[in-house]
Amino acid sequence: MRPPPVGAYVIDTGTDRLGRVMGYGSAGLLLRPYGAGRPWSCAAEGVRLATPAERLRAATSYANARSRGEVW
Repeated sequence: MRPPPVGAYVIDTGTDRLGRVMGYGSAGLLLRPYGAGRPWSCAAEGVRLATPAERLRAATSYANARSRGEVW
C-alpha cells in the first residue's frame, strides 16, 4: 500500500486520532491535528484515510473549542 499524499486527512489507528499528513520522515508520517496542535509521527502502515464524517466531526470539535476560547 502506498502512503497517503501530503495534505490527506488520515486516522492514526494506534491512537485513534485524526491528523493531516504534513510530510514523510524516517519514522514514517508526520501528522498534525485538525486546525492546530502539536505534530506527531506514526508508521505509514498504521493509518487509514479519514471518512467525510470523521473529518466533519474534527472540524466541528475544533470550531466549538474556538468558540469557547480554548484554542486560538
